Amino acid sequence: MGKLLAIDGLNIVRRVYEASQEPDSHEKASIALRHALSSFRRLLEAHEPTHVLAAFDFGGTTWRHELYPRYREQRAPMPSYLREALPGFHDKLRDAGLHVLMLPGVEADDVIGTGVLRWLSEGRGEAIIATTDKDLHGLIAHGALVWDHFKGEWHDDAWVRNKFGVAPELLVDLLALMGDVTDGVPGVSKVGMKTAAKLLNAYGDLDAVIAGAGILKTPIGERLRAERAILDVSRQLVRLKTDVQLGVTWKMLAYETF
Repeated sequence: MGKLLAIDGLNIVRRVYEASQEPDSHEKASIALRHALSSFRRLLEAHEPTHVLAAFDFGGTTWRHELYPRYREQRAPMPSYLREALPGFHDKLRDAGLHVLMLPGVEADDVIGTGVLRWLSEGRGEAIIATTDKDLHGLIAHGALVWDHFKGEWHDDAWVRNKFGVAPELLVDLLALMGDVTDGVPGVSKVGMKTAAKLLNAYGDLDAVIAGAGILKTPIGERLRAERAILDVSRQLVRLKTDVQLGVTWKMLAYETF
């Protein structure tokens, strides 16, 4: 059986870059990418995958922006020095035998979601996702595991339940209800993680919560009814697109040595 390692590339790069308190500069970008390359190396050595999917955001407008123009409008842009240095970093990954995937119109999360679900549905073996992105933790419901490279810890079904208060299969519904300030996902006003988890555990899923909102004579019920349309948009925004045309074969993603 094989082992797929899906690496959320910018998640690693941005975390490494932002860990330094130095002012933005070419030197800071160079040092960060050198450390990021070492992080990739450690991931490969630790997990010994048979296949690697190294996904990066292509940049620019995605289908989420078309759905909701305010998506990520408050997020700070990537520092110019880092953005300029990334193509060279991608080249180093390719020279090391990795296939870098960046597809216009979608995010790296969508690329990873599509690849991981396809791998698992074909019964090819284990699937590990190297990320700290909460959106990708929903894939645990399908049999994947998440590895937090920075903390050196596994995230599984029990971890998700402890962290978010719901099962992995309800994570999309939870994020839709509570929203995400970082990504500009609106959610329902005044509904945080604890309230969202309480609603989902009481009703079963988001559709049941929406159905039950019609008889809830409470402020939460009123907000759920009043904000139904934006809640539908929020659910679409946090849900991974899993039918992306990746344009690669498993043979192209096979890994031998770094």
